Amino acid sequence: MGTERNNLLWNEALIQRYDLAGPRYTSYPTALSFTEDFTVNDLQAAATESRQSDRPLSLYIHIPFCAHLCYYCACNKIVTKKREKAGPYLERLYREIEMKAELFGGKERQSLQLHWGGGTPTFISHDEMRELMGVLRQNFNLAEDDSGDHSIEIDPRECGPDTLAVLREIGFNRISLGVQDFNPKVQKAVNRVQPYEMVANRLEEARNLGFRSINMDLIYGLPHQTRETFRETLDQVIALLPDRLSVFNYAHLPDRFMPQQRIRDEDLPSPAEKLDILQDAINRLLEAGYVYIGMDHFARPDDSLAIAQRNGELHRNFQGYTTHGHCDLIGMGVSAIGQTEKAYVQNHHDQAAWELEVDFHRHPLKKGYTMTPEDELRRWVIMGLICHFSLDKNLFRETWGESFDAYFADCRENLNTMEADGLLQDTPERLEVRPPGRILIRAICQLFDAHQQAQSQRFSKII
Repeated sequence: MGTERNNLLWNEALIQRYDLAGPRYTSYPTALSFTEDFTVNDLQAAATESRQSDRPLSLYIHIPFCAHLCYYCACNKIVTKKREKAGPYLERLYREIEMKAELFGGKERQSLQLHWGGGTPTFISHDEMRELMGVLRQNFNLAEDDSGDHSIEIDPRECGPDTLAVLREIGFNRISLGVQDFNPKVQKAVNRVQPYEMVANRLEEARNLGFRSINMDLIYGLPHQTRETFRETLDQVIALLPDRLSVFNYAHLPDRFMPQQRIRDEDLPSPAEKLDILQDAINRLLEAGYVYIGMDHFARPDDSLAIAQRNGELHRNFQGYTTHGHCDLIGMGVSAIGQTEKAYVQNHHDQAAWELEVDFHRHPLKKGYTMTPEDELRRWVIMGLICHFSLDKNLFRETWGESFDAYFADCRENLNTMEADGLLQDTPERLEVRPPGRILIRAICQLFDAHQQAQSQRFSKII
């Protein structure tokens, strides 16, 4: 059957059976349900509701530029060596920041969380970093005492001698380092060469500067990876003691993502070896003392994510697992996504379209979604399961005025099958995900997804 650690059990037969295509549930409904029928009037209605609620804010800034093309990447990015391209983009970004702050009452509400993603946020110059943070502080009420969670994604190759010091100076206190793999052959195959010493030096400097949380991203399933080579990478990573780790599945979809066409199918690990690599990674990280948060994420027991999960306070949104799910998320920049209690909004993916809207002082809205009462109920169920691996049926009745078992009667056959397979324990009071089901939580969540069936072909496999 496997070995149980940290309330997680690897069962290869079940994984083979349930490893189907499915969403990652950074939202419910997922972004595939967003529609262009969602108008600026809908955005304004969502913003009005948000202002009246006085919920705190979380801010996301998308900087799309990369100096290097990583062949595995499926992000919305602009690959260029011309640093001067950032200037005009930032000028427009400042205008969007001002519009969004005015719309959502940015100065009147506390902003508890800030994240810069991309692309490569450190593509921009140090002066541009200072200027961007200054514009954000002018328009939003960011914490001045280092109490907010201010994070940024770091490409170690795009991090100069003073970059981390500048980031700390302007208020960042969390960083996420894109590592992926330390093996030189793997790095060369995906065009991301960054020696171990480079990453180790960045991490040591970040700790010395007082960054309070350091995340590392790894990817399994890359070309030339083997169990042996990835074990070596894991040993090196664990020795660096990051606070959080993400171990993502590489989904090879070259028809959808052109950079992946440079990766040869014959260089990829077989499905069986890919599973072995993941099992080794999970076992090794649990042995090293990390807590399995869920959905590829691990954290040290004293990290805020692990604490939030123990306390039943963990949330999930477009930034992944978070302790700030009670915030309304405002996304700014090309392709950025925002979320209020009852709506999702997304900017134009196309840079020219985004620029045109901003130039005319219009919100660069591409599409969005307004939640129905049924969506809200199903989101409550899915997010509860994906964050805490359990659901209180009495609390469901108190919250929604419905019997869980009656409302989801159409799921009964599948729930019974999953219970017989050992993934779930279903009682009149609770639905509990058992240790073998935790790694397959996406498959369990799909039972309660009313949108998913028609979209399953658009998702990668769960494992």
